[in-house]
Amino acid sequence: MAPIWAIGLMTGTVLDGNVDVAMVRTDGETIAELGPFALKPYPDAVRAVIGEAVEAARAWRFEGPEPAIFAEAERALSLAQADAVAEFLYDNAIAADEVGIVGLHGQTVLHRAPKADRIGATRQLGDGQVMADRLGIPVAFDFRSADVAAGGQGAPLAPIYHRALLERVSGGRAAAILNLGGVGNVTGLRDDGSLVAFDTGPANGPVNDWVRRHTGAEMDRDGILAALGRPDEAIIARHLAHPYFAAEPPKSLDRYDFTADMAEGLSIEDGAATLTHFAAAAAAKALEHLPSDVRRLVVSGGGRRNPSLMAALRERTGLEIVDADALGLRGDAIEAECFALLAVRVARGLPISFPSTTGAPHPLAGGRLAEPRPSRES
Repeated sequence: MAPIWAIGLMTGTVLDGNVDVAMVRTDGETIAELGPFALKPYPDAVRAVIGEAVEAARAWRFEGPEPAIFAEAERALSLAQADAVAEFLYDNAIAADEVGIVGLHGQTVLHRAPKADRIGATRQLGDGQVMADRLGIPVAFDFRSADVAAGGQGAPLAPIYHRALLERVSGGRAAAILNLGGVGNVTGLRDDGSLVAFDTGPANGPVNDWVRRHTGAEMDRDGILAALGRPDEAIIARHLAHPYFAAEPPKSLDRYDFTADMAEGLSIEDGAATLTHFAAAAAAKALEHLPSDVRRLVVSGGGRRNPSLMAALRERTGLEIVDADALGLRGDAIEAECFALLAVRVARGLPISFPSTTGAPHPLAGGRLAEPRPSRES
């Protein structure tokens, strides 16, 4: 198959009110060309209803009928992201018929990892049909459900794209890619070329929630509060003893498996420092499950913009910590680029999850494909 232009959309669990939009030309296996990238904010009303849905999901916990707010939030999100794509195309003078497919990750509102006695569960808000009808472009969506239904973790899905990036910037096994969103996830290569990938632990989520709770700000911008505080090593050690960190991959976390409550009772500054250093300590613990010759962590995602977190990573891992941008990559775009590639794989029926990344029983195709229905109003 010849490469086609695809757009990927990503909204992380950090709930920053934005959608990442990235365009790549790909056949689903390699990246022929990188197109434009943009960060598009949601309207305030959409952001508010998504926040309500996330809170409802935490109370729901997959017990009983879905909260009614899900339907409202899903439609609002899908239309808002469709409008973001339309604006993105206009801004870059790109016609809709030049785009072969859109990959809609959606908003994760709840994720439950599998256990020995039960399969997992996952819910992302995002209606591909609503978006396809709005844009007149095919949309791949619901990327995680098939993997979870087959007994997999449903995450991470980015490793297949991360592998291509690792081979491009480092020749493979000497480096791993660490993405720092609400939750951290890492991808490395084993000696035989197979992937190892898993969620490292909390990343930006808890510290953002802590700062929002105590100051009203959206985040610890530039890591200033963490830099003024002192991490509580007893708290870090206590939570690092959680069985999750010793468990062998594949493994995954929900955004709220570890929360800002870990720092309760500390000053604002010490709490920010403790949660920031805990994210770094979790990443350092993850090295136990990566090939021993990893010497460099290539960091993507919003967390790489936090100097305190990057310094904590250097201190606690002892590795070379490199901003993805310094290697010619687009650290803010990688996850969205990934879902552009995955969308093409969905359209081609290629596997999007693997035993060594999600614990799927075999390489597994997934996702759903929505074709536009021009005569139907979205």
